[in-house]
Amino acid sequence: LQESESETKLDGETASDSESKSDFGGSSPVPTSDDTPEVLNRALSNLSSRWKNWWVRGILTLAMITFFFIIIYLGPMVLMTIVMCVQIKCFHEIITIGYNVYHSYDLPWFRTLSWYFLLCVNYFFYGETVTDYFFTLVQREEPLRILSKYHRFISFALYLTGFCMFVLSLVKKHYRLQFYMFGWTHVTLLIVVTQSHLIIHNLFEGMIWFIVPISCVICNDIMAYMFGFFFGRTPLIKLSPKKTWEGFIGGFFSTVLFGLLLSYVMSGYRCFTCPVEFNNDTNSFTMDCEPSELFQLQEYNIPVVLQSVVGWKTVRMYPFQIHSIALSTFASLIGPFGGFFASGFKRAFKIKDFANTIPGHGGIMDRFDCQYLMATFVNVYIASFIRGPNPSKLIQQFLTLRPDQQLHIFNTLKAHLVDRGILGSLEDA
Repeated sequence: LQESESETKLDGETASDSESKSDFGGSSPVPTSDDTPEVLNRALSNLSSRWKNWWVRGILTLAMITFFFIIIYLGPMVLMTIVMCVQIKCFHEIITIGYNVYHSYDLPWFRTLSWYFLLCVNYFFYGETVTDYFFTLVQREEPLRILSKYHRFISFALYLTGFCMFVLSLVKKHYRLQFYMFGWTHVTLLIVVTQSHLIIHNLFEGMIWFIVPISCVICNDIMAYMFGFFFGRTPLIKLSPKKTWEGFIGGFFSTVLFGLLLSYVMSGYRCFTCPVEFNNDTNSFTMDCEPSELFQLQEYNIPVVLQSVVGWKTVRMYPFQIHSIALSTFASLIGPFGGFFASGFKRAFKIKDFANTIPGHGGIMDRFDCQYLMATFVNVYIASFIRGPNPSKLIQQFLTLRPDQQLHIFNTLKAHLVDRGILGSLEDA
């Protein structure tokens, strides 16, 4: 009987959960609450809590969408800066939860090492990005050229320094907790920093690969909430009791339609479809190119089954719109699982939100839990189905070789083209 009682805990906890709780201080962080601005509190004081939450979320959502439009207008550099700021804030929110759970032990160097490892990982990833996309600028400046050449060694040395600092900080009575928090920090880095790095890579493929996926997640979040608010009756998943099947299905169809319309509008503008490149002459970003086939209108035959319904035999659309269906479908069907994962994480530590940064919405991480999963999918999708060899990068690497190596590659390429008959035809032309 004692063994059975020890294994059965309230709220589904097991004996191991209870043991861990006693080891980690026996307390959980106090659930966070939203700091709704006093102006909104007074204006909405006559409404019920349900409708008050509706209006608070709605007003703040419009404010965030407006801010999103503004940073898009300001260009890629501002977007990259915002992504970095969001990454840092998300990291701070997750690390703070861990710090609050184990605060009673006063673990040595925990926060210092966490931020140090964040710096190291960012230096590694963004150093790789700078080398790839700003190659000529890096080669032009001597200090940058040295940092680029030995970038990975410097990154490893920085990480090794942090690793040694962690080992030196180990205290006998806190071994288990310190290794637990070491893992906590690294998993947080994997989730937050890696995904934000992929978002930057998506941005450089073209603003449309950045804006459409993010907008689809936002649309799905809004429409699922609205359908669930007005029509929701059937619970979807226990991790998120407020999520309903009606909201899930309504959000799916709304997001697919939204993705098609947004893609159609954006595909007609070069500033959205062209890859983001750095112009060394003007020291600024440029988004001007000849649109690829993805962003040129083409005629498609409508399936016979649907011709009688829509009354058309063909339709003109951009090929990218077909890809947008895949993006919006992922944002609607798989993207929410990022939110469910975050809900499970918050339930594990008995907190309502990651923070109370945004009234009615919680913390920054509460708004970006699905975005990070979406960023990974977009990056994999581009690499698998869209991106081909990049001639500009090949030329950049070619120019860094020694003259004898360049000459060898030139002669090899020339012989290959002659054998295929391409070089001769070009000379005749």
